[in-house]
Amino acid sequence: MNFHPLHNITVVSIEQAVSAPFASCRLADAGARVIKIEREGTGDFARQYDEVVKGQSTYFVWINRGKESVRINIKSEEGKKLFLNLIAKADVFIQNLAPGALKKLDLNSEKLREINPKLISCDISGYGEEGEFAEMKAYDNLVQAESGLIDVTGDGDVRAKVGISIADISTGMHAYAAILEAIIQRNESGKGIGIKVSMFDSMADWMMVPFLHQKYGGKAPPRSGVHHAAIAPYGPFKTKGGREIMIGIQNEREWKRFCEEVLSGGVDPQDDRFSRNSLRVKNVEVLNRLIQEKFERLDYNEALNRLKSAQIAYSNLNTLEQFAGHPQLRLIEVDSESGRVEMADRPAKFCGFSTGYGKIPELGEHDEKIKKEFRS
Repeated sequence: MNFHPLHNITVVSIEQAVSAPFASCRLADAGARVIKIEREGTGDFARQYDEVVKGQSTYFVWINRGKESVRINIKSEEGKKLFLNLIAKADVFIQNLAPGALKKLDLNSEKLREINPKLISCDISGYGEEGEFAEMKAYDNLVQAESGLIDVTGDGDVRAKVGISIADISTGMHAYAAILEAIIQRNESGKGIGIKVSMFDSMADWMMVPFLHQKYGGKAPPRSGVHHAAIAPYGPFKTKGGREIMIGIQNEREWKRFCEEVLSGGVDPQDDRFSRNSLRVKNVEVLNRLIQEKFERLDYNEALNRLKSAQIAYSNLNTLEQFAGHPQLRLIEVDSESGRVEMADRPAKFCGFSTGYGKIPELGEHDEKIKKEFRS
């Protein structure tokens, strides 16, 4: 039996790139009917990011499965009429155009909720719709920079962006969660609601630990590369032969076992420099050097056996190639115009139910179907 709790929900989305498509993709995965409105011509510009997946864009393939694609020029009278017919029968409307773009066409979310009082609207922006930043273009790396994320990411004096579109993904996740909350609220009240989600606010929420360090400690956590900035030891160490193992110590019981059973007395757990986490972080360079000296004398399997025996948390520092072949990676096949594509299965399992993904749509694949269905 398939798990489709949103099977009676219709979503209309004027979306592009990542944040809004991410949110609508999750709704589609849960069984909602998602009608993706694309501009005539090239459609969602994310379709042109690359041609890696059998001639298709990696980003588009990832977050547009299970949707219906229709090309509508909402600036034309005919297109505007079709769009409003869609809205009249929709449960959810999502858009991530530039702030004010729909208002110029008298199609802003407030207006649409007057037409359909049960409509849940979700407007996604870079910095919100008010204030001096409202009209700034907001792409993922730019918001990473503006939110201070890049300032705490990297190693030493070298800053780095996060290697995935984390600002977009965060925003899409917040939008998805808010829409689900709004559906629950509507089930009780019978009325729709407007939702506003910005990329900056989404990242601000996730930046609270470094923010609190800055606000109440007077400085940001240091950039620590692949090591943890606030917990020690927590990072990778090379074994004999060069293979790296990432370890993480979360409490003093683990620290004591690690010193005694893994390092075999190489470090005294009661050493004044290392007797509690805050001191270990303060003296992390010395600590990491002492641990590395012990690890480089152990071959990889011996190190793993000691870590397992002492019940110390660890992982391999895998390459993307190793991740792609990981035994725990659950993959599922998805239909597309150029053949079946493998991608990760849904993170959440629903016991007793099966899950699956819908087809990745071709540009305008559902033009005739949608226009016929919503013509009047």
